[in-house]
Amino acid sequence: MARYKGPRLRISRRYGTPIFGPSKYLERKNYPPGVHGPKSRRKQTDYAEALGEKQKLRYIYGLLERQFRRVFQTARKKRGATPEQLMQLLETRLDNVVFRMGFATTRPFARQMVNHGHVRVNGKRVSIPSFNVKAGDMIETGASARAKQLFQKNLEATQIITVPDWLAVNREAMRGQIARIPTMEDIQPNVNVRQVVEFYSR
Repeated sequence: MARYKGPRLRISRRYGTPIFGPSKYLERKNYPPGVHGPKSRRKQTDYAEALGEKQKLRYIYGLLERQFRRVFQTARKKRGATPEQLMQLLETRLDNVVFRMGFATTRPFARQMVNHGHVRVNGKRVSIPSFNVKAGDMIETGASARAKQLFQKNLEATQIITVPDWLAVNREAMRGQIARIPTMEDIQPNVNVRQVVEFYSR
């Protein structure tokens, strides 16, 4: 399972954004970690800025470097703007869709649910978190009592979460459908994706 197991708050502070979800501690200490505290840091080079944007995006979706590079290479081969193709591939990963639909409280939890076979796509069990869904695909709870219990518990915990327009969710039936493939306007990433593309294009 590809996931970051180190101190999450430290990563969020390093990049100045709540990568792993909202944190009141991050709001109090909105400066990079280290013994020098909130002292000003020297200006970053263009390469360092691009590297930082790439790392942020990689941590957000929980991918290892080799996996992330593979996704980028796939996006570059597709027709259309590479930044948008990259974000579409990341957003339509099954673990991310499960998270976006409110069936899991975090992406790591969504990845675990998929790995354990608690999610079905078009009626078939899928245990690959990186599986890319398509428009019209139906995502629903697995048949086991454990899967239904997890879905119900998570749906109760994510009631206040707004489901993106490109997804349609039936909370009572514990299922959702991919209404359409998201555009960059739908995703609005808190990352400069163009810098990520430039980083890999060097």
